[in-house]
Amino acid sequence: MSEHKATLVWERTTPDFNYKTYDRTHKIHFSGGSDIFVAAAPEFLGNPEITNPEELMVAALSSCHMLTFLAIASMKNLVIDRYEDNAVGVLGKNSAGKMALTTVTLRPIVVFSGANQPDPATVEQMHHKAHENCFIANSVTTDVRVEI
Repeated sequence: MSEHKATLVWERTTPDFNYKTYDRTHKIHFSGGSDIFVAAAPEFLGNPEITNPEELMVAALSSCHMLTFLAIASMKNLVIDRYEDNAVGVLGKNSAGKMALTTVTLRPIVVFSGANQPDPATVEQMHHKAHENCFIANSVTTDVRVEI
């Protein structure tokens, strides 16, 4: 097993703490040393020029799928030169009536090279296996607990 850590820091930068005017921008520091700035989505009064949590979730699903797919391809002795995904997440109400990313659609485009070229059925099977084994996709229905 492994742990994955992130430290989130938000500080008030406005003179007031009014819902319509406080800044939603915050910094997340990852244990590997990188930092990113995150804000609410523009629909929720965030800065449209800064990544929001919904985009991070879509990116995490896309990235995990890709990394799993690359591992599968490598084990099959297939060579991939490029992998691109234009993933889209849809925010809406879930079956419990709560706001959630209800659908995330991955649209991967994979460029293989070399003599060993997979047929479309094999590529489809590889994507299916990648989805079944993606850690993040397997976690999105996980019971989330908060300890205070």
